[in-house]
Amino acid sequence: MQRRLIVMRHAKSSWDSEASSDHERPLNDRGRSEAPRVAAMLSEREWQPEFVLSSDARRTRETFALMQEVWSDEVPVEFLRALYLAGYHGLIAASGLVPQEASTIMLLGHNPGLEEVVYLLSNQSIALKTAMAVLLENESDTWPDALMSLRTWRPVDVIRGRLPKEEHGE
Repeated sequence: MQRRLIVMRHAKSSWDSEASSDHERPLNDRGRSEAPRVAAMLSEREWQPEFVLSSDARRTRETFALMQEVWSDEVPVEFLRALYLAGYHGLIAASGLVPQEASTIMLLGHNPGLEEVVYLLSNQSIALKTAMAVLLENESDTWPDALMSLRTWRPVDVIRGRLPKEEHGE
């Protein structure tokens, strides 16, 4: 079965908030416009996820909520503290939650863990700035088998939530 994994970094967050911790930082205005833009681009490419594994940080929750508003179907999500700043091993630990019938899933989280996931699965170094998603494909019977198949995933596309005029400034 063809397995498709979207590895996405949360949309741009605010460093100027009153958040009590990094975990509680909200999205900023740019992030609130980026998340639905990425969701629309995923839908246009027919890559809407059937299931999402996400960090439970405020900025990933907000990113997902804004994306969900764009998608035609309700997408089940698991928000896990264990995925906050997690990498490949966090994904493997959470993979048992993924429905086997799902062909397209999303991992929504943070760097540097997400870049590690992309590198280990595809053998490609792809810098993931905020609101960027890497689309990966693999043939495998089960999600655990697919996710344990290092360096066998094929990068299909990279989606950037930023508009071109936003590329030069943070």
